[in-house]
Amino acid sequence: MLQEGSLYLGSSRNPDDSLNKAEYLALKYGNRHGIVTGATGTGKTVTLQVLAESFSEAGVPVFAADIKGDLSGIAAMGEPKDWITQRAEQIGFTAYAPSEFPVIFWDIYGEKGHRVRTTVAEMGPLLLSRLMNASEAQEGALNIAFKIADQGGLPLMDLKDLQALLTYMAEHATELSSQFGLISKASIATLQRGLLILEQQGAQNFFGEPALAVTDIMRTTHDGRGAISILAADKLMMNPRLYATFLLWLLSELFEELPEVGDLDKPKLVFFFDEAHLLFNDAPKVLIERVEQVVRLIRSKGVGVYFVTQNPLDVPETVLAQLGNRVQHALRAYTPREQKAVKTAADTFRPNPAFDCADAITQLGIGEALVSTLEAKGIPSMVERTLIRPPSGRVGPLTEPERQKVMSLSPVAGQYDIDLDSESAYEILNARAKKAAEAEAAKRAAEEKAKGGDSAAGRWTLPGFGDDDTEMDSGRTNKRSGGYQRETVVEAAMKSAARSVATSVGRALVRGILGSLRR
Repeated sequence: MLQEGSLYLGSSRNPDDSLNKAEYLALKYGNRHGIVTGATGTGKTVTLQVLAESFSEAGVPVFAADIKGDLSGIAAMGEPKDWITQRAEQIGFTAYAPSEFPVIFWDIYGEKGHRVRTTVAEMGPLLLSRLMNASEAQEGALNIAFKIADQGGLPLMDLKDLQALLTYMAEHATELSSQFGLISKASIATLQRGLLILEQQGAQNFFGEPALAVTDIMRTTHDGRGAISILAADKLMMNPRLYATFLLWLLSELFEELPEVGDLDKPKLVFFFDEAHLLFNDAPKVLIERVEQVVRLIRSKGVGVYFVTQNPLDVPETVLAQLGNRVQHALRAYTPREQKAVKTAADTFRPNPAFDCADAITQLGIGEALVSTLEAKGIPSMVERTLIRPPSGRVGPLTEPERQKVMSLSPVAGQYDIDLDSESAYEILNARAKKAAEAEAAKRAAEEKAKGGDSAAGRWTLPGFGDDDTEMDSGRTNKRSGGYQRETVVEAAMKSAARSVATSVGRALVRGILGSLRR
């Protein structure tokens, strides 16, 4: 039944309910992308697990998001439950055997997996604007911030770096506008409030170092199986915009870092984007165009992208047209939108004269799907009504002790679990502030000495807000007010940073592809 160079998906059946033939997905067309759709409870997650297991067995690394925690069971030995053995017997899957698979758990929050981060610079202004729901004017201000960081040698690693840079821009909006274009203080203030909101939502966990190396999600084991990287997304889904932006950033990093490889015998990585509709909800046209461009071009890097969603209408037509491998579970057709979704799904398949595709979509049972994959010369196969094979790993979540054991044996254990805070924009601006304050103090002291008198004499001041904090009594030293010192340092820092940014040739920082591709 099993074929060399192909993934066994299940067996199709005729209208009289008799089994017809085995259905396969050719490995060499695994990077031609795909989609798994269907209503809740129809078997999408099990199909995702079957695909992930099959790619792993074929030596292809997999990255997938685990929305409900159910996918984590793939790391444990499967349990031969009644429905599993019955399905295997029903489709003639005699090679079925329980198994467990090599899994690496990841988590932005560092609770159910290894920490996964990126830097603000790698995210880029376009994706960051999307994350902050910024307007066109605010996106323009954010682009200027990245330009200033480039020219001024100010690495943007985490949110406090960007916050410090935005503060500088607000204080010197007039001077900077003459060089970079109009900088609205209102736009800067809105961006600053947006950063505070991101911090409250936990986004500060995502920005920082060490940044994720894409090679760590493209590992294979010593026995030749592909590692399955699972992103714990149950908590992340509470902030769907961060979830979608993170996965889109990861796609862009893969596109940017991987070399062109052309057609391969099997993909270098398969990427499953669960709850794909979150990527496109309220997305501006320019972002959808970038997604389409990445999906179209990343195939040549050996990466296959599979969208998992409830409704095919969730994916724009321009992106849907790029997806060659399709698995359609049952859909409901009670409302006009649902009826349109059924028609859309039926129209994407190569028709089968044996049955009406639109009718079949509404009649499919649990674990049953319409399947069409690419065959010789990349031509879609005729759609078949298919019983999906049972997964070999456990169906259901791991226990917490089981998850911790897997994490302790992970090949990246300890590599991403400790935060780093290298010198970046925040530290550089602080250092410049201190240096500028010292220079200003020395200048004032020299001027006062040249005048030969006390310049503060006869002036009324408040403690900590005037020159009296630098005076010395006989045998007594006045204590400096922290409030006055901070005010002076910030004022001096802004002047110094403006001069440095205007004259320095900064190094260009690596950004995500969606923020740096030419429009």
